[in-house]
Amino acid sequence: MRRQFWSFGLVALGVACGGSPPPEPVEPEAPIAEAPVAVEPVEEAPAPPAEPTKEELAAQKLVKDFAEMEASADAEDKRWTPELRAEAKKLAETKYANLSVALKAVLKGGHRTPGHAERDAARHPAETLAFFGVKPGMKVLEYGPGEGWYTEVLAPTLATSGMLYVTSGDPAGPRTVRGTMYAQRTQRFLKKAPEVYGKVQPIIVDSKAPDLKLDGELDMVLVVRGMHGWHRDGQVDVWLQQIFKSLKKGGVLGVVQHRAKADANPDESTKQGYLPEAFVVERAQAAGFKLSKKSEINANPKDTTEHPEGVWTLPPTLRLGDKDREQYTAIGESDRMTLRFVKP
Repeated sequence: MRRQFWSFGLVALGVACGGSPPPEPVEPEAPIAEAPVAVEPVEEAPAPPAEPTKEELAAQKLVKDFAEMEASADAEDKRWTPELRAEAKKLAETKYANLSVALKAVLKGGHRTPGHAERDAARHPAETLAFFGVKPGMKVLEYGPGEGWYTEVLAPTLATSGMLYVTSGDPAGPRTVRGTMYAQRTQRFLKKAPEVYGKVQPIIVDSKAPDLKLDGELDMVLVVRGMHGWHRDGQVDVWLQQIFKSLKKGGVLGVVQHRAKADANPDESTKQGYLPEAFVVERAQAAGFKLSKKSEINANPKDTTEHPEGVWTLPPTLRLGDKDREQYTAIGESDRMTLRFVKP
């Protein structure tokens, strides 16, 4: 009986105390998300600069050529001392009996640009001008004087009793045009020494539509190393017609031109600075000229006419610089035809 009471008491006690209810379920805390690791953006390598176009390269070269021309002209201006001016003035004021007498004095004159006289052995100025028949009293037009190599010889020879004209582009033209650079070079050349070049008359012409405005006035026109440019620009016939028109009856057209091989295509060889002799004769005759005679004064059998940079590979340009310099110097200046035409 006592055992039952004890058991009942325990049960009653448990009920009276109510017991501990099971704990409410606790939801697990959400895991704390880790902050994302900052990733530095990967910079893409800059794209390589675009290769300059052919036009851009030409424009860059023209800027460089302008600067070099101006620097060269500045240096030449400084060379002209009072003593040199006096010497040049005397050369220009002397009345020469004939071409031979004139050239004996002129070719050794100090007025010639440094380096020009050294080329006499390759260019044969005395023989060439004598072949064409230049006389001190003539009216002569020099087409495209370039750096003035022949102008230095002709100007004092003709100063007293003749007249020298030179063609030129417009020196006031845009500096984006190569012809402007050439025109400014000619202008500066003539202005540097009025003592000897003061009487030279520049004729500004439009190379695409030339008009010399010298109808029947000239005794002679000299075109030295220039006809390939005419053909390249499609202007051979236009220029020859203008020259024919400007000459007196019996007037002379003297041509010195880099000579291509006889079977060369002039449309291709002109890009290299050369023209076939037969082509030059044909075009001159088509304009009305008669071939009077020709000479091998300026021939050079060493010139194969096949060079990486055309005729400009050879002296004096030597466009390849030091590459194969000895080889091209040994060849010398180009093989050239020398032709004398007459206006009937």
